[in-house]
Amino acid sequence: MLRWALIFLVIALIAGALGFTGVAGASIAIAKTLFFIFLVIFAVLLIAGLTVARRVG
Repeated sequence: MLRWALIFLVIALIAGALGFTGVAGASIAIAKTLFFIFLVIFAVLLIAGLTVARRVG
């Protein structure tokens, strides 16, 4: 998921440099959304991993 966020970020940067502001804006919105979804999933899995590690150990 993080890879897709970075891909959309690169697309947005290239589109912005070429003057395609509509495509750049849409790509940035998609990249932000994917990045925040990635952060939420990462935080949930990190907390779950720490809690399970304490119960097992």
